[in-house]
Amino acid sequence: MTGLRVRHRKTLALDTVDLTLGRGVHGLLGPNGAGKTSLIRVLATVAQPSAGRVEILGEDVGDARRRGTVRARLGYLPQEFGYYPGFTVREFVAYVAWLKEMPAADTPAAVERAVERVGLGDRIDAKVKTLSGGMIRRVGIAQAIVNEPAVLLLDEPTAGLDPEQRVEFRELLRELGGDATVIVSTHLVEDVAAACTEVTLLDGGRVAYQGTPASLSALSTPGEDVGDNPIERGYTAALRAHRAHGTTSTTAKAAR
Repeated sequence: MTGLRVRHRKTLALDTVDLTLGRGVHGLLGPNGAGKTSLIRVLATVAQPSAGRVEILGEDVGDARRRGTVRARLGYLPQEFGYYPGFTVREFVAYVAWLKEMPAADTPAAVERAVERVGLGDRIDAKVKTLSGGMIRRVGIAQAIVNEPAVLLLDEPTAGLDPEQRVEFRELLRELGGDATVIVSTHLVEDVAAACTEVTLLDGGRVAYQGTPASLSALSTPGEDVGDNPIERGYTAALRAHRAHGTTSTTAKAAR
């Protein structure tokens, strides 16, 4: 993406963002209001930018004729996940597969595989309304991966998951990132440190930092920066540097 700008009425949510994101797991960090969800929504093609160009899988998503092609190869879990409570898990994930125009012959096996991967194989025929909040979140992840997407967009995917489930989810992310571009928006810095190959930090609608989790941790100064571990202190240091200089702390690279 180049020169990406997103405006919500009088608020500039993203201000001239340039990014290229390749295969792997990319953590999208930033304080509330930094522009993370706005960026995810543009990449998911559910929101249009005010300016700039966004290319996904070689297609310009500004061209309405190409958006359908892109959507069939995307997986998306929004922060507010909508579902049909009367559907079973199997029925709901199959419905999403149908929306993505997956071949009917391939759908049953794909649904079972996706549900197994999120640890809900024993609840596949349970109605969604009977599940706990954490289980419903896992259904959301299952519907996002049912089509084996080339680009997977997850907005706060670990909300409602317990610590054991979060560890299992990190393993799934690493597996998915071997073949796809996975972008995870989260407030949980420790999830980024454990699962991501690259980190992009947004602040005030701009890129404040982009690099590896290790290089973000290296920015930390014990005793000076806020945080309980090196990556949290590095996060604080990068934000402070960006706000002090009004520019990105590193050259933004990356993403397609």
